[in-house]
Amino acid sequence: MRIVLLHMPWGAIDVPSLALGILHTAAARAGHEVEVRYANLDFVDWAAETVGFGVDDYEYFSEKSYFQGAGDWAFAGALYGDDEPAPGFAESADAEGYFEYLATNGASEQEMALTRATRELAPVFIARLVEELAADPPDLVGFTTTFQQNTASLAAARLLKQRCPQVRTVFGGANCDGPQGAALHRNFPFLDYVVRGEGEAAFPALLAGGDLADVPGLCWRDGSGTSTANEMSRRPLPPAAILTPRYDGFYERLDASVAAGWVDPKLVLEGSRGCWWGEKHHCTFCGLNGSSMEFRSKPPADFLAEVLTLAERHQLLDVYVVDNILDMGYFDTVLKSLAELPVDLRLHFEIKANLRRHQFQLLGDSGAAQVQPGIENLSTRVLRIMDKGVTGCQNVRALRDAQSAGVSVTWNYLYGFPGEQPDDYESVIRQLPVLHHLDPPTGAGRIAIERFSPYFDRPELGFAITRPAFQYRATYRLPESELNQLAYVFTAPPRGIGGELAERLGEAVDTWLARFPDSRLTYREAGGRIVLVNTRPGYDWRVAELTDPVEIAAFRLLGQPRSPAALAAKLPGGAAAVAPVLERFTALGLLFHDGDSYLQVAVESDNQVLMRMRHRHGPAAVLPGAGTETEEVLDAVPIG
Repeated sequence: MRIVLLHMPWGAIDVPSLALGILHTAAARAGHEVEVRYANLDFVDWAAETVGFGVDDYEYFSEKSYFQGAGDWAFAGALYGDDEPAPGFAESADAEGYFEYLATNGASEQEMALTRATRELAPVFIARLVEELAADPPDLVGFTTTFQQNTASLAAARLLKQRCPQVRTVFGGANCDGPQGAALHRNFPFLDYVVRGEGEAAFPALLAGGDLADVPGLCWRDGSGTSTANEMSRRPLPPAAILTPRYDGFYERLDASVAAGWVDPKLVLEGSRGCWWGEKHHCTFCGLNGSSMEFRSKPPADFLAEVLTLAERHQLLDVYVVDNILDMGYFDTVLKSLAELPVDLRLHFEIKANLRRHQFQLLGDSGAAQVQPGIENLSTRVLRIMDKGVTGCQNVRALRDAQSAGVSVTWNYLYGFPGEQPDDYESVIRQLPVLHHLDPPTGAGRIAIERFSPYFDRPELGFAITRPAFQYRATYRLPESELNQLAYVFTAPPRGIGGELAERLGEAVDTWLARFPDSRLTYREAGGRIVLVNTRPGYDWRVAELTDPVEIAAFRLLGQPRSPAALAAKLPGGAAAVAPVLERFTALGLLFHDGDSYLQVAVESDNQVLMRMRHRHGPAAVLPGAGTETEEVLDAVPIG
């Protein structure tokens, strides 16, 4: 069988599709002829030439506007045409209503104009793509759909079915999980099949041509055209069945694209599926694991071989590992081996924030240039509401220790949780100038209600789900009952802090982002002293020394979160010494406190500032004074 697998806009353009890479392996093993076509790059090249489309334009749809649905709305005209919906369908959300919604959610005039223009372009691109496919039609065309790939994929499948009725169309991917996939199949009759759940077994079984009723999770049509949804498998695939992806052709295609000048190519791999923390404590707002939370990971030796083999095959050092959470067993196996090998990989992992200093060091030594620890908030009360299993001080410790190990951290600050209180944020906002030298969040935002999350499944936790988010009504011409099955993001009355405090939090985070490039707070122990160097704008000292044995002992003890009572039990001088130390350290901006816990926030001095780029001054502009940190410390400390 000849198969074409399509990766539509708005899939990421710097990495190949992991899903299609895995299905390529599965179908090729079964003896089929497989081509993976990166239609997202086809769109980039065509739109860049036609209207001067640029990387910021693409990333607005692929990354920035997901929760407003601009990418799907832009291709909805290609799916439906721009005539009025039929009576009885979902409440009409005309273009002006949709743009009011975008403006309310922070879209600029330029972004809204881009969205209008892209909707006008989309039908032309879909027609061009289908014309090329129809010139030599394959037996089957498969689409992977995740995030904002739904309407572009639906539009192409619809037109292809009109042009070539004999071509079978198959959908799969995260947007097809559970009831979402059944709703897609039920409402769009040009879809022959929808694969729900893991595709390594279901897709080859579909291709084999046996009894469709035996394929777990498959949505198919009987002789009368009625949609049937098979029960999804209750047993996730074992690690040995998680296939290594094939990325044949992607990097050559990217090299030939205008996008090669926009992005740096990366490998994308997975070592595990599911979430070992979520199996026991499902974070209340998280829906990422969908219908398969059970944690499984590849044997360490197999995953290590996969990383090294694909890095060598494609001559790439940047590796994005998409696991929801890093297998803790990989520290003494995969990471230790990578740290000892003569390779210079740059890895991205998602981790849990309560790692210790030596674990961050091993991440750094192994090549983990960036981690996403799921910090999300700095208040222990709010983190308990979220069921994160960490404290505010532990999250700050993660930011500090990651920087000490040379590992960058990406995270978002979330709010809007039932039961949170204003002081959970007032206290943190007051202290943010203390943290301006640590990796800031990319922004602050109110949580969304996601399908598969406890907040969606258990309204008693605080949200009465009312209806799918507005963008679904604006995009799809479906009854409300069907949108309830198709949607991933839902609206509910807001909970937690109000708008004024949320605005102050956002402004404080923006200040952190602006001051981070110029801010540092580092320390070094030398000559029986601890010497600190500070450039944070909120504190007017440059170099400070700790020479008193009590202060030195307290600084070392506060490397871990401690209460004043716990500090007094270990500190020379006992309880009487605690208050003066905390008072001085607070005046210097050395401490973060949350509830009854205190933590020192200075980073171990290792010239981490050399890795910081001041992007507002150009991508190659290094901080003034970079490289002088060691000299400042040595000037302050007698040598001899």
